[in-house]
Amino acid sequence: MGTGTTGGTSEPEWVGLPGGLLTLRRLLLVIWMTVLTALTAVVLGLTAGPAWAAVGALWLGVLVWGWVLLGRNWRSWRYTERADDLLISRGVLWREQTVVPYGRMQLVEVTSGPLERRFGLASVQLHTAAAATDAKIPGLVPAEAERLRDRLSALGEAKSAGL
Repeated sequence: MGTGTTGGTSEPEWVGLPGGLLTLRRLLLVIWMTVLTALTAVVLGLTAGPAWAAVGALWLGVLVWGWVLLGRNWRSWRYTERADDLLISRGVLWREQTVVPYGRMQLVEVTSGPLERRFGLASVQLHTAAAATDAKIPGLVPAEAERLRDRLSALGEAKSAGL
């Protein structure tokens, strides 16, 4: 299956997300599920009796389930730079592919919140004229995010100049 933009029949080279994003999301999951387990156990233990405190363990089941789902979701994220556009693919049950033509990009942002900075991550946000086509690539290494921002900005300027 050809990419439709390179003129060749080779498959695009997909790039996955670094493992730091998965680590961050799983750490947040563990923290929240631990807090909810303890809170539920204490509240039910004090109000309904010690036997009801075991209901707090349900959050541990959510932890296991979420751990698996986060891994599957993380593996589903990937992107590739093609000749005329950027292709972003994500999703496990509902697959979603976003194609952002370089000539339609108006703004490329690199953002990094406090937790992302702590884990050495940054996100690239692409803005186009149509709000529905805005795309985001989360959890990149900051150097890769900056490289991608600079490359996409340059390609966007070059492609839009021909319009």
